[in-house]
Amino acid sequence: MDSRRQRALRQFIATDRLLGVEAVPLGALATTAPPASAVPAAAPAVPRPAAPASPPAPPAPSGASLVAPPRRATGPSLDRAARLRILADIDTNEVKSCTKCELSRGRTHTVFGEGDPQAQLMFIGEGPGETEDREGRPFCGRAGELLDKMIVAMGLKRTEVYIANTVKCRPPNNRTPTPAEIEACWGYLIRQIATLQPRVVVTLGAPASKTLLNTTTGITALRGSWQWFTALQPEGPAIPVMPTFHPAYLLRAYTPDNRRKVWDDLQKVMGYLKGELTIN
Repeated sequence: MDSRRQRALRQFIATDRLLGVEAVPLGALATTAPPASAVPAAAPAVPRPAAPASPPAPPAPSGASLVAPPRRATGPSLDRAARLRILADIDTNEVKSCTKCELSRGRTHTVFGEGDPQAQLMFIGEGPGETEDREGRPFCGRAGELLDKMIVAMGLKRTEVYIANTVKCRPPNNRTPTPAEIEACWGYLIRQIATLQPRVVVTLGAPASKTLLNTTTGITALRGSWQWFTALQPEGPAIPVMPTFHPAYLLRAYTPDNRRKVWDDLQKVMGYLKGELTIN
């Protein structure tokens, strides 16, 4: 084993220890894309607001018990089969043939998203990388391996969450998506969120966080404090968002402090999902 692989292995072991993962069960990191239904149904497009409907919530005082706003009713809750049909329709009939921006010219595959259509937790990243473009699945490269470890450390499996990106095609050389490219994919992303209506969204990195929160604030200032995704209102719910660092950033800036910050962010999400913390 060469020194680079040894160094990478030591880094992953260090991450496991930090995240409290003593062992990863066989099959825990297995990833299965949801089956596509033969009977598609369309989800209504939701326009992107010009500005946030409400200002982001301030950081919570340590140990505070906060009150969450009511989730607005959106009609009868969709069952699993209906959600799968809607997501499959958007992916098959729209995303796969999309040519709205220049990213479509260089792609191998579009990368729509995958996971449990009834997931309480949704992760949203920046865009597909080289491995994702080749395989047509989100977060299946090195950053995806680290995200898998983070999910396992939270007491979940990858198949129990939903994972997507702000753009569905790989930007050249893995560069940051442009505002025009993000805007071209916005309708797909917001309809994914409207279909899933997760209890929590974790945004991974600056582009995803800025897109969902419609802000120019950087990820260093945003991470660790609860925010609100309000683009589904007034018909839909306001969804709490926890911004945190992208796994690819952690692989580049592999410091104990950065890893500890991400774990703190994930612990807040776990506390909310378990009912141990509410959000204002």
